[in-house]
Amino acid sequence: MLPGGQRGNDHENTVTFGACRGTGCRSDDHHAGCSPDNTIVVGLSADASTFDPAQISSRDNANIAKHIFATLFQVNFEGEVQPYLVDETAVSEDGLSYTFTLKPDLTCEDGEPLTAEDVAYSFNRPADKASAFTGNTPGFVYTTLGFKSAEVVDDLNVKVNLTAKTTLALGMMAQVYIHCKDSYEAMTVEEAASNPVGSGSYRVASWDRGSQIVLEKVKDPGTFDTIIWRIIPEASTRTAELIAGNVDIITNVAPDQIDAINNSGSATVEQVDGTRRMQVGFNLGKGVEGMPGAKEIQDPKVRFAMQYAVDVPGICSQLLGTECTRMTSLVNPPNGNPDLEPIPYDPDMAEQLLDEAGYPRGENGVRFSIRLQGPRGRYLNDANVVQAIGQYLNDVGIETEVELLEWASVYSPLLRTKEMGPLFFLGQGGVTWNPLYDMSLFSTPDGATNYQSWTDQRWFDDWKLAIDADTVEEARPVINRMLKLFYDEGPWLQLYFQPDFYGVSNRIDWKPRRDEEIELFAAKLK
Repeated sequence: MLPGGQRGNDHENTVTFGACRGTGCRSDDHHAGCSPDNTIVVGLSADASTFDPAQISSRDNANIAKHIFATLFQVNFEGEVQPYLVDETAVSEDGLSYTFTLKPDLTCEDGEPLTAEDVAYSFNRPADKASAFTGNTPGFVYTTLGFKSAEVVDDLNVKVNLTAKTTLALGMMAQVYIHCKDSYEAMTVEEAASNPVGSGSYRVASWDRGSQIVLEKVKDPGTFDTIIWRIIPEASTRTAELIAGNVDIITNVAPDQIDAINNSGSATVEQVDGTRRMQVGFNLGKGVEGMPGAKEIQDPKVRFAMQYAVDVPGICSQLLGTECTRMTSLVNPPNGNPDLEPIPYDPDMAEQLLDEAGYPRGENGVRFSIRLQGPRGRYLNDANVVQAIGQYLNDVGIETEVELLEWASVYSPLLRTKEMGPLFFLGQGGVTWNPLYDMSLFSTPDGATNYQSWTDQRWFDDWKLAIDADTVEEARPVINRMLKLFYDEGPWLQLYFQPDFYGVSNRIDWKPRRDEEIELFAAKLK
């Protein structure tokens, strides 16, 4: 049972719906659909925060960006690295230099030739210290790669230089968005955030912040001429728009709305076991220094005690509409440490460990106070999950103030500057094909994706050993040692791997991936 008798349903909003798009469509015309045949519409829970390739850091943002910007490689869910812009790859004997031969006749969005100069620029720009970029590329991608520089060999050949050998090299390089040097050198950083000039199949035709992003096709691959990404924060509204035929795909379907979609005659729900790692992060950095609770969570004994306070299986069954197993680390199964068991819900143990850590209840029943921040509408039923966690912590004497914030304009900027919390609810994407990818969030103490500012030197010393190994199997003893440290003293209150529910129109042939990547290049009409 959730604390305080909390309800698991989203709160309903009163919404006025616009007319269906397309000629002659009606809101009850479920079978014919209301989208033109050359257009696909996706309903997202959160807006993009930027289209600067060096600043993109969230999955929703990246799902749009991957249709605008091409990459050297693509990685499928099984971890197979497939050439995209690259024709040939040569690796130096020491594994520190990669020379890529580009496919001929590549172009930028504006029709200009895309050459090795553009690729080198795309790699070097995010690494510019003066610009202080904080997206995934300068964050965990470059810190994991040990990126050093990129240089032009000739028009079709570019060399990428690393400071350390890694088995993740090509997979990480596949996440660097290729963009066009002349266009970006002519823009300020502020202009680049809103005016992307891409190298991929689509261009941004318009961006009405908080409402929708419209992409127009400029070249293959891509089945649809137009992709519209509508921003619909409220889960019930996304469902209504899907059933009415106004959108073709929606994310984060609320569990209590699954039957309505499946019984609508116009759409069905596709469920996948996701790889997104949901957590309450402990902000251990200077961004929250002096705030209530910031000092107390510096103690790993306090952090470990708090694990017992939250009923994770109860949250899954009652708020997410499915069963789940609590995480034991930041690594997706089956790549975790097999010796670790999920920490059970045991509030009495939480109270005992908090007492032993030196934080007994006061006369008012409070041990200490703290703030828990979370986004509203970014993750599956996130507002109710955050409120439940806050109540669980209150129940063991940690007076918790819950604050829910809009994702794109408020919460995401706080993450970039590491000023959220001291407790903050977050999900970070992962994979099943390499544990080191999942662990690369903490490749350096000051990395952009180390939102918790965790600085335990034992972890970072072992990271160097693990990443330098020739194979994952060779690194396994070190990986297991690192995951045990993360279990005992890490910077996450560990929750669950998020189950993902997508609503899909009956007119569309499209299957979701487990890693939340929304690829529409091959989506088609039935």
